[in-house]
Parts: sequence; structure tokens; C-alpha cells
Amino acid sequence: MKLHSKSPPIFPASWANEWGEDEYGLWMAFSYQGHRHAFRWIPPGSFMMGSPEDEKGRPDNETQRKVTFETGFWLGEFPVTQGLYQAVIGENPSHFKDKQNSEALPVEKVSWLDAQKFTSALNQLHPELNTYLPFEAQWEYACRAGTTTAFWFGDEIDLEKANYGGVEDKGRKQTNALGDYPANPWGLFDMHGNVLEWCLEPYQAKNEMRSILEPGQPGPQQDSQSQALTEQDKEQAFPLCGGSWLSLGLRCRSAFRRGFGAGYRDYDFGFRLSLGPELQ
Repeated sequence: MKLHSKSPPIFPASWANEWGEDEYGLWMAFSYQGHRHAFRWIPPGSFMMGSPEDEKGRPDNETQRKVTFETGFWLGEFPVTQGLYQAVIGENPSHFKDKQNSEALPVEKVSWLDAQKFTSALNQLHPELNTYLPFEAQWEYACRAGTTTAFWFGDEIDLEKANYGGVEDKGRKQTNALGDYPANPWGLFDMHGNVLEWCLEPYQAKNEMRSILEPGQPGPQQDSQSQALTEQDKEQAFPLCGGSWLSLGLRCRSAFRRGFGAGYRDYDFGFRLSLGPELQ
């Protein structure tokens, strides 16, 4: 089994009921019980994961390493919404709710185990999909979208660009509606702030994660560490990226990462879906 090397995506995929191309690139979407969810194509390429030693606000867990993606992948345009989560799981655990529009806000108060349960259930309900939580390298690569600054929009953050805390009484003090802030150059929204987003592989304090898209390595559906984790392993730490509505601005940087136990929930913890790469 190997990964397609530098090949174009399957477009449109069999599961897509909408697709197109715009100024950000290719996109596809599916619907489940009336809840639409779109993915953006993330092209292959290389980047420096982590942050330089002189980046403002940098802790010691952002060691830089070069990561190369020989194949692209799909990543959710937005974090998973409360409406889609409830349609798949049957409940909405979120603290902040919009009673008029369940698609307006991201789901939060979800643990890594909850997110894994969701992807498994969605894949069973929609068999042509193979969704999973993004690996850290995928998440940061997509967040940066070809940029090398602290944030995709530069080295400084303000409340016109992202929803974050630590700004006295000027912030929203809760999650924002999807699409309230500009998309990054690859069409992804809320990669800085709003909700922290779970990633798939166990947290490594020194940022020594494996690159999942190198030929010969197993795809995410064969990742034995994630498949074997059970409710008894809630203390195993997994990464959260991107900062949240509650975070200080410097904790929303592209390279920001922290680890929490797999069973931990908070009202600024959400997640985003990844797809691919295709296997042959």
C-alpha cells in the first residue's frame, strides 16, 4: 500500500453533492439530514512546522522541523457545527447555542474521544466518506496556507481578524458564528481563535511527530494508537491547536499547540474534519 505521489485529487468524489472551484481553490461538500459540510483542497508542498526561536510568545514545545506533503488532502472549511454533530450523535453538548440556527456555531465541550466517536459514526452513516481528525502537521500546514508569519495574516492579531480573549472587555466572550472572520488563502475559516481544535496523534512535548504522508506509512484509518484507545485511557494527552475565544492572542498563533487528556472537555474545545489521502 502506498500513497499517490503528487497526483491531483479525485474530483468530484462520489460522496459530494456540491463542488466547485473559486479564488481559494477546489472545494466539495456533502449533506447529512440537511446539514451541509464543505471541504477545501489542501495542495501538496513543504513547510517548516513549529516556530522560529525569536517568534513573540513562543514556548519550548514548538521546535521547528521540515514537513513535506507529497500528496494533498481535504480539510473542513469550518469546524464541525452543532447541527451536524447533533444529527450524527443525537445530542448537542455545547455551552453556547444559537436556538434559531444550529449551523451558526461550532460544536464545543467535546473531548478527543467524543470527536473520534463522531468521525466513526459519520463514516458509518455516510460510507463513502473517510473522515478523521487531522494530524498536527496537516493542521498547521493548512493553517499557514503558505505563510511563514505567526498568523496567516501577519505577525500581529486583532479583533477584526479573529475571535480571541485576553482583550479586557472588547472580545465576544463566546464562540463566533462561522464565517464572521476572513478565510485564509486556502479558504479555511477560524484557524485562529474561536475554538481549539483536536488533532489525531498523541501529543509529543517536543513536537517530534511523524509525518503521515510519507510513502509507505499507514493512512489514518490504520493508526493503531488511535483505534486502540478506550475510555480507560482518558489521561493520554492529544494536541489542541489554534487557540480559542478564551485564549490570549499569542496563543492563537499558527504554531501554537498544547496537550490535554483524551477525555477532557471544555467550552472552547472543538474539532475539524480531514479527508484523504486516497490509498492504492
